[in-house]
Amino acid sequence: MTPNELANACAQRMWSQDTASQKLGMRLDLVESGRSIITMAVVDTMTNGHGICHGGYIFTLADSAFAFACNTYNQVTVAQHCSVTFLAPAQLGDMLTATAQERSRQGRSGLYDVTVKNQDGKVIAEFRGNSRTTKGTILPE
Repeated sequence: MTPNELANACAQRMWSQDTASQKLGMRLDLVESGRSIITMAVVDTMTNGHGICHGGYIFTLADSAFAFACNTYNQVTVAQHCSVTFLAPAQLGDMLTATAQERSRQGRSGLYDVTVKNQDGKVIAEFRGNSRTTKGTILPE
């Protein structure tokens, strides 16, 4: 199995159990070794008191992309630390795309950057996630 085939097999297994991402209407568009792209439409139940997308939904989208990028090696990997910087508001009706990219993976630790953009290519948020590999595999050995 090539690295990208392994990444996709891991992603399909995880996606089949990822009720949170699915219930928010996320779509897993691409998974490659150390990389993923997930999209989500901003719907009315995601807006806050300012009439813009609640930051928690943007964080959740970025976190899901991070999870799929760091779990491409068939090792159970979880978030150790994450941070987000909101750069522009997302509006009702926006289609958000989160692109996660591995920056470093050494031993049990990884570093991933996620950029969230709207349908016009405007950067909405930048997210950085630190991952930690734990015991176990995603696919049966």
